[in-house]
Amino acid sequence: MGRRGLGKGLAALIPEAEEASGEGVVEIEVEKIRPNRYQPRKAFDEAKLEELAESIRSHGVVQPIVVRLIGDAYELVAGERRWRAAVKAGIKKIPAVVREMSDSELLEVALIENLQRTDLNPMEEAEAYRKLASEFGLSQEEIAKRVGKSRSQVANTLRLLQLPPRVQESIRRGELSMGHAKALLGLERQQDILALCEDVVRKGLSVRETEEAVRRLGRRKGREDKRYEPCSGVPEGTESEGLEAVAWRRSVESALAERLGTRVRVVGSPVRGKVEISYFSAEDLERVLELVGCTSAAE
Repeated sequence: MGRRGLGKGLAALIPEAEEASGEGVVEIEVEKIRPNRYQPRKAFDEAKLEELAESIRSHGVVQPIVVRLIGDAYELVAGERRWRAAVKAGIKKIPAVVREMSDSELLEVALIENLQRTDLNPMEEAEAYRKLASEFGLSQEEIAKRVGKSRSQVANTLRLLQLPPRVQESIRRGELSMGHAKALLGLERQQDILALCEDVVRKGLSVRETEEAVRRLGRRKGREDKRYEPCSGVPEGTESEGLEAVAWRRSVESALAERLGTRVRVVGSPVRGKVEISYFSAEDLERVLELVGCTSAAE
């Protein structure tokens, strides 16, 4: 099945306000509508929903929602906030456009519509990008074009998935900002990240203070590393490699990290060495395995 060009044609699936009274808009009972199972947003601001409900009580639903027919009911494609607010307002019917849509199209539209039109928290955004990459094989460049952001913004957001689950939860709750998270990603050891995350939340550290704490930890680790000789088993040439070899290794690590959406470490030379791929949950491991051609950890 050929996919629609959602990057350019999202408006064809999500009607604009002027369509509210146009052909194809029907009135559907709100109780026959169910939420979109692929909705990336996990929580809705109750105060904002109440404001929208009050507006609907006064002016009605100005812009129709988009749904698809499932048996004798309907599933939301776009406009869940309007639907939820209409339920709060006590509205019995809501204007809607009914579209034929596959499950895969429903997933892509739901993700892109939310990424373009709502303020998802950084973790919801990161998980949405990961789904676009894993479900549709989109590159970071393609995702960036579809959601109207730079590739570096998409890459930085995806890096949040490398953080420990406890830190990710702090981001979801709004205890840590994107700036805090980017600073924490400068640390390699999970225990350092967790410890500093607790300090940030407990002491209310600013992003600048968090960045300085990361630098201090980095300097301390550097002093500790100097106490030890290079470990045995490292391929020849890596102990005294030049700038060209370092640049090569960093380039390979960057390319692999972008492709796999996780931290990657390369040890060795272009002719001999090893690649270490980090994962931070069972789900993350399954995602990486799929990207490298394995369908399951058991295989």
